[in-house]
Amino acid sequence: MDLTPKPVSASKTVFTKSMLPSDANPSGNVHGGEIMKLIDECAGAAAGRHARQRVVTARVDELSFLAPVYVGNLVTARASVNDVGTKSMEIGVRVDAEDILTGTVVHVSSAYLVYVAIDAQGKAAPIPPVLAESDEEKRRMAAAKLRRERRSHHR
Repeated sequence: MDLTPKPVSASKTVFTKSMLPSDANPSGNVHGGEIMKLIDECAGAAAGRHARQRVVTARVDELSFLAPVYVGNLVTARASVNDVGTKSMEIGVRVDAEDILTGTVVHVSSAYLVYVAIDAQGKAAPIPPVLAESDEEKRRMAAAKLRRERRSHHR
């Protein structure tokens, strides 16, 4: 297995989906679960890109809903690896909703998820380190390390 460090840019993933009536309640508000599913799918793709192995969601560390999403909105999730431990990694996801008619874009959700790479026997597998190159990536890595420390205190 190649454990050569990889830049954050190698994991960057973008998913976009148009919200349909089947995604919403009768009032036209998209269900939070639909947004959660999009977050998990996008984060899982970013984790898989980084690890180049099968990955599973181990934890949703934080998930915030900041604004509603409506039927007809174009929802975009952006994910990338924030930090990597020996056998787990934190993925950060930002979700925005765009009103296609007006062009207005609203930040609707942010989340941090922890993924584990697994081998053929279903056991946790080593993950390549991540290289934070920009100041923003370094800031996100430092914040992820603090969250990792808090998580270890809760065990």
